[in-house]
Amino acid sequence: MSIIANIAVLLAITAFLYYLKKKHVKFSTRVFIALGLGILLGLGLHTIYGVESETLNATMPWYNIIGTGYVKLLQMIAMPLVFISILIAFTKLTIGKNLGKMAGIILAVLIGTTAISAALGIGAATIFDLDASQILQGEAEVARGEAIAERSAEMADKTLPDQILDLFPANPFFDLTGARSTSTIAVVIFAAFLGFAFLTVNRKQPEVAATIKKGVDAIYALIMEVVKIVLRLTPYGILALMARTVATSDFGAIYNLGKFVIASYVALIIMFIVHLIIVALTGLSPITYVKKTAETLLFAFTSRSSAGALPMNIQTQTKKLGVPDGIANFAASFGLSIGQNGCAGVYPAMLAVMIAPTVGINPLTPSFIATVIVVVAISSFGVAGVGGGATFAAIIVLSALDLPVALAGVLISVEPLIDMGRTALNVSGSMTAGVTASRALGELDTEVYNDKSTYKEATEI
Repeated sequence: MSIIANIAVLLAITAFLYYLKKKHVKFSTRVFIALGLGILLGLGLHTIYGVESETLNATMPWYNIIGTGYVKLLQMIAMPLVFISILIAFTKLTIGKNLGKMAGIILAVLIGTTAISAALGIGAATIFDLDASQILQGEAEVARGEAIAERSAEMADKTLPDQILDLFPANPFFDLTGARSTSTIAVVIFAAFLGFAFLTVNRKQPEVAATIKKGVDAIYALIMEVVKIVLRLTPYGILALMARTVATSDFGAIYNLGKFVIASYVALIIMFIVHLIIVALTGLSPITYVKKTAETLLFAFTSRSSAGALPMNIQTQTKKLGVPDGIANFAASFGLSIGQNGCAGVYPAMLAVMIAPTVGINPLTPSFIATVIVVVAISSFGVAGVGGGATFAAIIVLSALDLPVALAGVLISVEPLIDMGRTALNVSGSMTAGVTASRALGELDTEVYNDKSTYKEATEI
């Protein structure tokens, strides 16, 4: 009966969230309410049953139908969305000869900010005196460490040239399934080839190009409607995910790792301030940037999916920040697989500093710090946009530095808490790249950027 009661509570709250939708409560408000109610529900289940209870273990699979089901739907739309967003970016380009310059600026911002975030991660780990050897490992952490070590062993068999070759799409349709760890960047490369081909066709056969553009626009419209259907489920998915996360969390382990959580968020917040400084250096108001991106960053924070936030990311850039369609699509799509400031920057760098002392390496030597920053920046290519990206980035960095990757498993109990902030920072980085590139090229619509009427305008979901 307890299990049925737990399910009934979840369904009742779900019905309440649906009622709010019928009352036209803003999307971001409903997501925030779902987040709060999910935390309260999780705390209630945790207090009543305890982490190891049979009742809780039997209840969670039912919660997963909504929570994990929502994540799977985000994964379902991720690759098609990345592919069509890159392709349509080429069809919407209005800057012609500035294509190379635009791509260069976007990549420079993404990779440059990742290097800065790595330095901040190193600084945070040092200031908070984080050391992996001081953290106790439970069964879950040991199991996670063994899995990470196995994955690292598979990657270690490949030389650097082989790893670079893995980025290329030998079979793009296979990569569209997301089957490989490098599938995201492979899909980006395939879509870019089609995009360049479109530009050539547009120059030689404009009539044919017009037909192609209509077809791409039609597919884009269809996929975006699928995306909107999935995103409308966000409040319900967030409710179930947060309830499960809090209910099954080992509060003792979280307390022991509290210093790591705090250090992570200190680094993430400072890096977000760096984004605002970059915006300010372009002559734009950082306060305006915060107000207009808040809804999208909240979605990224709660969903923990950079790919899931892609449509809102693009829409925020074009409708609220005045970034042209082509640049917005490029920046948002590239940001899914290149230079993720949170997952590929702060996180691997902090782990490197934490783990280095366990093998007798002084992490504060200039040579080690410089090596970590360079390795993090280079390895930020190809980080997945939905789930597992931070782990993949950590494996690459730790392996390149010849550090024991298994110790990364000690953080499994706080992973969801940190991943929310990391994802929001990833999305902010891509939007910063879009604003910076369009401003540098003189393509930014400053009237749209400064238009205060869009502060509270809800993103179309």
